[in-house]
Amino acid sequence: MTLSFDGPILVPVATPEDGERTAAALAPYLADSSRAIVVNVIEKAGGAPDKAGMEQREEYAEEIFGRARGPLEATDATVETAVLYGTDVVERIFAEAEDREVDAVVFAARKGNRLAELLTGDVARRLVKEASVPVVALPLESSSEKS
Repeated sequence: MTLSFDGPILVPVATPEDGERTAAALAPYLADSSRAIVVNVIEKAGGAPDKAGMEQREEYAEEIFGRARGPLEATDATVETAVLYGTDVVERIFAEAEDREVDAVVFAARKGNRLAELLTGDVARRLVKEASVPVVALPLESSSEKS
């Protein structure tokens, strides 16, 4: 079975490396009619002081998008980027997916040890378990990829 995305998809990315790796894994599956919306969620503390200044976090998001654009620019797909804000990353991703009426949320799972997954809430696992739209986990090009 050949997988391709011929409509809008939401592509959440968390770091520059994640953005580049996800974009590289996604590019072969894009068609000229694809619309990839690459998003980074800035997690707000919900009343508590934020971990970093907003301007610093928005600059980091632009760095992420810059790295993701490279592999995607080699395709004929339309590529958009958006910074999202929310107190729960997974809830914010699905809210945006529903608002934009995307066909799927598409991501490449990052490798991490079990302790890191427990401490971060394992966003990838929650994306699959709490899905309100189809979710696609892309295969990584190499099993030796590191996060």
